[in-house]
Amino acid sequence: MDRRKQYTRMVLKESLLKLLQDKSISSITIKEICETADINRSTFYAHYANQYELLEAIEEEFIEDLTVTLGQYNFSKEEEALQMTEKLFEYLAEKSGICHTLLGENTDMYFLKKGMKITHEFIFKNWITDSEIDQETYEYINIFLVSGSIHVIKNWLENGMEKTPGEMAGILYNFINRGLSGVQ
Repeated sequence: MDRRKQYTRMVLKESLLKLLQDKSISSITIKEICETADINRSTFYAHYANQYELLEAIEEEFIEDLTVTLGQYNFSKEEEALQMTEKLFEYLAEKSGICHTLLGENTDMYFLKKGMKITHEFIFKNWITDSEIDQETYEYINIFLVSGSIHVIKNWLENGMEKTPGEMAGILYNFINRGLSGVQ
């Protein structure tokens, strides 16, 4: 893709993210995106069909970057899960602006669901290895852990990331491995 197209797509993405800070995706118009980006409608339509496709492109780009970043680490054992969780929090802190917007109330549920899948894939897939747990029970536990973790991350971002990524990873790790008795 040439530089002009890359620039146009970047400006459109930035414009939509800016608008999402104050409005829901369903109430944002193509006209508003174009005015914010300072481009005409035909240019917008040369790249995206609608605001939802643009949002999906932003989400996919973020998720791809997160997957590549986490994929650089080979933390596959349970004892390495704390390190992977800390890397996840470091990444989210670095990208806090876009994370806050994408996890906010003004977007759709797609990003949240995809985030849950990635969290499971990179963090929790090796934490519960007890062969006595049946698959259905494992799925319930996994959904509880992943969705709870996503909401902890969301709350951490919304409250200004007062704790460090290492502290947050420790909190999650201790809670998941020791329950409420692990929280001090």
